[in-house]
Amino acid sequence: MHLIDYHHHTNHSFDSTASMKEVCKTAIDKGIKEICFTEHFSVNLLAPTYGHMNFTRYFNEIKECQKMYGNHLVIKAGIELCEPHLLRDEYEMALSPLNLDFILGSVHNVNNLKLRKFLENKDAYSAYQSYFDEVYKMVCSADIDVIAHLDLLKRYAVKTIGMYHFENHKEVLEAILKKAIERNIGIEINTSGLRGNLQQALPSIEIVQLYKELGGEILTIGSDSHFADAVGSNIKDAVEMAIQCGFTSIFTFERRKPIALNLG
Repeated sequence: MHLIDYHHHTNHSFDSTASMKEVCKTAIDKGIKEICFTEHFSVNLLAPTYGHMNFTRYFNEIKECQKMYGNHLVIKAGIELCEPHLLRDEYEMALSPLNLDFILGSVHNVNNLKLRKFLENKDAYSAYQSYFDEVYKMVCSADIDVIAHLDLLKRYAVKTIGMYHFENHKEVLEAILKKAIERNIGIEINTSGLRGNLQQALPSIEIVQLYKELGGEILTIGSDSHFADAVGSNIKDAVEMAIQCGFTSIFTFERRKPIALNLG
């Protein structure tokens, strides 16, 4: 099985102290053939991510790692954008000079509130519906390649308001996925939820199945690692989930062009 991991954070992200070299060494030790770094980035002054990323340093270190480990590991340069449907002109200005391989889009904040704060005084239905509405807005206009952890809210909600019921939100989820397919945007299976209390991938298998049923093809897999030892965690579980949902390929990216990788 050709293992890939397309979601990593290092000390180039505000919430990680992992080093790129340690991530690469761990990936090689675990038999992973290709990784993509996807550091957090935001142009929103109110976001904790703002101001942390130095792209010159980032690309220089990626080139250094490619020279050191390139015989054993394919290393790609990506980014994870926070609410990229907002401040689109500012994002375009910041990113257009860069040679990125891959762009993840995510919703970590709603109305400038971190998700834990956003959840306060909300019932389960309204919280999840509002969150998915924001994801839909992102998919309608953001310049991204893949939606990161589409149902991320459940990570923060599971201990307070609980999990969402898929059928209660199927209409907006279907709208999100149809728009993604229309705009050639993929989704990821993010394995980070399998490492904690959630014990579930992000998104849920029902969403991945619906994406496939609607004709979706572009699917990536990522550990969302913030520590080197988490690299590659549960990647084989994600591959099995993809196969269970009917996928025969997962995707890598180069210069933002999707490349199918057969799961057979």
